[in-house]
Amino acid sequence: MDRVYLAQGGDWTDIAAEQAERGDETIVVNMGPQHPSTHGVLRLILEMDGETVKSIRPGIGFLHTGIEKNMEYKTWTQGVTYVTRMDYVAPLFNEAVYCLAVEKLLGITDDIPERANVIRVLMMELNRIASHLVAMGTGGMEIGALTVMTIAFREREMILDFFEAISGLRMNHAFIRPGGVANDLPEDGISHLRTIVDWLKKHLPEYAAFCNENPIFIGRQSGVGVMDLTAATMMGMSGPPLRATGYAWDLRKTQPYCGYETYDFDVVTWDSDDCYGRFRIRLQECWESLKIVEQCIERLERTQGQPVMVADQKIAWPAQLSVGADGQGNSNEHIKHIMGESMEALIHHFKIVTEGFRVPVGQVYQAIESPKGELACHVVSDGGTRPYRVHFRDPGFNHLQAIPMMCEGGMMSDVVVAIASLDPVLGGVDR
Repeated sequence: MDRVYLAQGGDWTDIAAEQAERGDETIVVNMGPQHPSTHGVLRLILEMDGETVKSIRPGIGFLHTGIEKNMEYKTWTQGVTYVTRMDYVAPLFNEAVYCLAVEKLLGITDDIPERANVIRVLMMELNRIASHLVAMGTGGMEIGALTVMTIAFREREMILDFFEAISGLRMNHAFIRPGGVANDLPEDGISHLRTIVDWLKKHLPEYAAFCNENPIFIGRQSGVGVMDLTAATMMGMSGPPLRATGYAWDLRKTQPYCGYETYDFDVVTWDSDDCYGRFRIRLQECWESLKIVEQCIERLERTQGQPVMVADQKIAWPAQLSVGADGQGNSNEHIKHIMGESMEALIHHFKIVTEGFRVPVGQVYQAIESPKGELACHVVSDGGTRPYRVHFRDPGFNHLQAIPMMCEGGMMSDVVVAIASLDPVLGGVDR
């Protein structure tokens, strides 16, 4: 058996010279965690023969926040502020899948106002575009295409500005809540949306011009990180990595939620099984999401003035909240009502905010189509005001465990490209 040496750093020439007396060139290299989003939670142990990867062992760690455990000590509504932080690139999807699961347990899925569902779809599809822009931009950066990253973050800023106008935050919004959404669009929300749509229609073609016609970009990704349909399904892959094999599996079509069955859009597929196919999937999905956003604008105009939260005041939180003129605190009318006009309103406000609502005993599994694949939430209730257990099925975990199948036998430099094509966000993988 070949002797394996552990490289602890230093100049590669010196390391190779020390092993010159050996008949083989097998060496173990620790790859990561060096990326800003892999801070201690992903380590790849590569056994190398020269520049060829003989074996890979992913070492997946854990974030120190303990999100799922912390949720057992918070009310059902407060749980939203935890789940949104699991995926800081696509936070609205975590909020949505959690709230859909809670609503199933409450038995109020069909009671969610139409306008609330439209706003949910709008926010998710804009977030899908923003997430794909990060995936394409950082994926380009990994292979030296820095312009792709800079223009991707330019478009993403437009979307984050809209999120901030709606929820007050650029990310980690806690905007989607059990029963609906926190608040309606501002007065200029529709016009702001139209500006974003026009901007994206103008600038999205730049990505095709930069990448689809660039032989270096195509050559660097084609034939790299190959996973055919059989291997992808065996490893539980979903989202763009699965659809790049030609399989049109999208939960918005196959298991629709939030009214997705009423929207007109196509499921994008590719047939190359490789990193380049995953890139092309994301690029085309931005256009499909834009198509959905335009349909949301029409529905928002039609439902102007309709509620965005369920009518049941024992679930709606906070109860009858109206925002003040500064856009930050409670309005004078709301404070006047609960503090000076109705003892019952004050008691209810206090109870719903501090204690929360009760959820019937039971458990549900809810899955949605996130930008990265199948994102699911398993929620268990013991009948109290706090979850008994919440567990998330993040697609990134399944995708990362497929790295050995994708990369063994290839070059070390291709490992970077393969990981980038999976678009993992480790806040979801390593709760």
